[in-house]
Amino acid sequence: MTLTVAGFGLGGLGQLELQLFADMDGVDVIAGADPSGSARKTFASEFDVPAYETTDELLDEHAPDIVNIASIHSVHHEQVLQALDAGAHVHVEKPMTTTVEDAVALANAAAESGQLVQVGYQRHFDPRFRELRERVDAGVVGTPHFVDAHLEQGWTDYTNTWRGDPELSGGGFLYDSGSHLLDVLLWTLDAEPVSVSATVDERDTGVDINSALSVELDRDGDHIVASVGLVGDGPSTPAVGDSLEVYGTGGRLAYTGDGLTTTESGGETEPITVEGETDFVTLTEAKLGNLIDAIRGKAELALPPEHGLQAIALTEAAALSADLGERVDVQALIADAKPP
Repeated sequence: MTLTVAGFGLGGLGQLELQLFADMDGVDVIAGADPSGSARKTFASEFDVPAYETTDELLDEHAPDIVNIASIHSVHHEQVLQALDAGAHVHVEKPMTTTVEDAVALANAAAESGQLVQVGYQRHFDPRFRELRERVDAGVVGTPHFVDAHLEQGWTDYTNTWRGDPELSGGGFLYDSGSHLLDVLLWTLDAEPVSVSATVDERDTGVDINSALSVELDRDGDHIVASVGLVGDGPSTPAVGDSLEVYGTGGRLAYTGDGLTTTESGGETEPITVEGETDFVTLTEAKLGNLIDAIRGKAELALPPEHGLQAIALTEAAALSADLGERVDVQALIADAKPP
């Protein structure tokens, strides 16, 4: 069965993802929509299919099986609901939404629709993070009790684009690249965010650039403390520098730019060999391939809306904590956003 794909958002990432879809067996890209005339022109030339200024125009002419959403953050919620109403499955880039209220509504709509909604966190397919998660699950570090997570990027130039406008992006570095770190923190530990206290430095830009988070996590009843550092005024660009270290009663597992290591209590630090490609294109292809396989009944969807909900809830709680100067209950934000 051939699956058809339409794209909402035809910038660089949107066109890359559509090309990866087009390269898959039994998948055809049939149309795209973007308010930018130059993006539409490039897309129409590359794919030789129609490009529309609005998503309404596209859906009036086409009934895609899948909609790929790589638009500005603030329209994700509206466009996912529009795609679901049209009977399509959805891949939506991170963050899934810019508010907890919208994330709860979207997750409910996806469940009621019977269609699949995949959130775009490609680190779930990175063999290094998968190995880390599997070893934590296997008890290699005993019971986890502390995590040190870090992400840095030379992100400040993005404040001159739509990413620096909270009305369009939700916030700054925390809502953009930082969303990946918060998601992989929760996923690697298979943990739920309980509460957070945060301090933010805008670096005279008007949006969060540097953020320091103290996060309380719950892992099936076990209490974990996480220290999360987000440095938007860093040296790495356009790539990021990141790390994730898990401390437990039996030792430490660490991911850094140099790879994975394990350290038993009182022992030496040893490298962990991990097989598989880790470049962005390969991980993105794996992510989108999982959606195709899930639609065809060959795999379980790896990134359902719950991941997007927990990540944006932690993000919004951190931003609120920085504004209020007090600790914020993450799960209370989610509970308050649910319909009575």
